Amino acid sequence: MIALDTNILARYLLGDEPSQALAARRLLGDAKAEYWVPVTVVLELAWVLRRAEAPRGVVIEKLRELLSLQNMRPQNADLVFQAMLWAAQGMDLADALHLVMSSKAERFATFDEALVKQARKLQLQPPAYSP
Repeated sequence: MIALDTNILARYLLGDEPSQALAARRLLGDAKAEYWVPVTVVLELAWVLRRAEAPRGVVIEKLRELLSLQNMRPQNADLVFQAMLWAAQGMDLADALHLVMSSKAERFATFDEALVKQARKLQLQPPAYSP
């Protein structure tokens, strides 16, 4: 199994550095290989795509397509895909990942009122609140 860094996946999706994009396509084109994608890479990749001015919906779609490839093994895949579903419903992906990764907690404390509002709207667990 090969663990992937954000820059490999960013070059693969963005193609903004031609030689690196080609190398990334070759690497990910190996159908016999399996690729590990840490949750932190998913979070950073979403940030990189947003910095490249990709709309939120496009970011979620690209991540879903990439992480659904047969040989991709996202860390905590069920939680990552749940966070992407919440993001598709309007929540910030980083906030969704924070919340979903805290699923065993009783509550999620934050000063981010937008997160609290969106989590309440979607009735997410654990409940988010501002202390």
